[in-house]
Amino acid sequence: METELKPRFIESLQRNNDQIREDRARTIGADSELIYRRRIEDIELKIKRLEREQEGLIDISPLDRNSLTFADFQPEAFVRKDIELSLTIRNLNIQLEVAVKRFEYLFGKTF
Repeated sequence: METELKPRFIESLQRNNDQIREDRARTIGADSELIYRRRIEDIELKIKRLEREQEGLIDISPLDRNSLTFADFQPEAFVRKDIELSLTIRNLNIQLEVAVKRFEYLFGKTF
């Protein structure tokens, strides 16, 4: 099987404005879609990590099964951190919802 070599540079110079615009639009669209998708995935990952961190806050089990003291537990710090994480997760969920809607609107694809 013989592969035909094409003068890609010459063909590129012969393209008309519509072809050039279409190529540029496809490149810009593909890059934007990929970056948008990554941003949404980053938000999803942040939410999962923060939810795990928040669940970890309520794991105040003693160091061993014979210990029942919680001398190291600081209720004020626990409440402050839990509220802080809840608000951050809430804000990220709003960002995620808005970003997914915009992605679907801009690129005509479901996320």
